[in-house]
Amino acid sequence: MAAQKINEAHEHIAKAEKCLKTSMTKWKPDYDGAASEMAKAAVAFKNAKQFEQAKDAYLKEAEYHTENKALFHAAKAIEQAGMMLKDMKRMPEAVQLIEKASVMYVENGTSGTAGMALDRAGKLIEPMDLEKAVDLYQKAASVFENEDRLRQAAELLGKASRLFVRLRRLDEAAVSLQKEKNMYKEIENYPTCFKKTIAQVLVHLHRGDFVAADKCVRESYSLPGFSGSEDCVAMETLLQGYDEQDEEQVYRVCNSPLLKYMDNDYAKLAISLKVPGGGGKKKKSPAAPQGGAGAPPPAEEDDDYEGGLC
Repeated sequence: MAAQKINEAHEHIAKAEKCLKTSMTKWKPDYDGAASEMAKAAVAFKNAKQFEQAKDAYLKEAEYHTENKALFHAAKAIEQAGMMLKDMKRMPEAVQLIEKASVMYVENGTSGTAGMALDRAGKLIEPMDLEKAVDLYQKAASVFENEDRLRQAAELLGKASRLFVRLRRLDEAAVSLQKEKNMYKEIENYPTCFKKTIAQVLVHLHRGDFVAADKCVRESYSLPGFSGSEDCVAMETLLQGYDEQDEEQVYRVCNSPLLKYMDNDYAKLAISLKVPGGGGKKKKSPAAPQGGAGAPPPAEEDDDYEGGLC
């Protein structure tokens, strides 16, 4: 089966070469025909699991489309070549080709396709290179923002924000979160703005900037529905506990379902948050933490917290 597909691929390559030949009656190479044959060759190689040859065929296809001024099709072929590199586990090279394709999509006026390609590239590289993934998500967000597609832009910025947190680049995470929140505000997705406020507070407190955290909450009062909401009360309680060095109060908020079930990167910020000074006051008796391993005490804490939000 594989041998048959490889033979089929070589037949298409021969046809492509024939399309490029000129003669007395054919003055110009048939780049469109050559590109079409090379695309068929690439698919045949791909089906035979000959990814290196498939990648080369896609790049040849792209070359012929470029000669034919068919930029969109050229970009598609380059992206396909990138996917062949992905199948060969050569991720940095794959990402490089997908980025090249995205530039061509933008030049061709198909920015949405460029943004989606960059998002795909980010997902490919994220497991091995967080820094590069952040760069790709930011570029994708920028492409969508320029198209006034703010929902997609905000979602991609969200990916970048989370990776900044994972990288402990908290100053950049704070900037990214603010931009993200502004976009959600513009498209009037207020509940998501509330969640972004929680993320902002956690990031700022980990940065040691109580003033910035407090400001984020105060600015959010202008969002419809924020004041008095579960998110608002939780952040007021957290900031009060942090300011008063009340470890028990901070612990209760940070381990509440509201924060524990956020995106993993923010949930980790919540459970690792410590009040400044370390030896803050605790409202419960010394026996309470020892009993914390049992089921009833945590349930009580949750009930207290939920009651505080009603």
